[in-house]
Amino acid sequence: MSEPTTNPKLPGWMQEHLAQYIAEPEKGHDSRGVSALLLTTTGRKSGEKTILPLFYGEDDGRYLIVASIGGAPKHPAWYLNLVANPDVQVQVKHDKFAAKARTATDEEKPALWAKMVGIFPNYAAYQEKTTRQIPVVILERV
Repeated sequence: MSEPTTNPKLPGWMQEHLAQYIAEPEKGHDSRGVSALLLTTTGRKSGEKTILPLFYGEDDGRYLIVASIGGAPKHPAWYLNLVANPDVQVQVKHDKFAAKARTATDEEKPALWAKMVGIFPNYAAYQEKTTRQIPVVILERV
């Protein structure tokens, strides 16, 4: 299997964060006062593996991420990729593992959303900027 690539369309600060995380996982784990993980998805069209850093929370042994893309009107490509192929790779500090990704159900989402807004309050403002419902994704170790 080939090494995952980075998306050249990522904002500069995310590319810098990703490079730091890969080089020094302990330092890269903390970004802007929030914990981050590395998520590797498989492209739904290209089949290529792509890696990116995302803020996360934890819930009962699971990891939570938010497909906000700053409140953009469309879902981020990484989210569409994991919906098409929920088998992902995750790295939290030095711990690398396979996981299954799924979107939180309507019943699960309110509590998980509140948890994530508590971790990164900007998510609430992002939701106000868009008419789409921003998904919370649950990553479960396999």
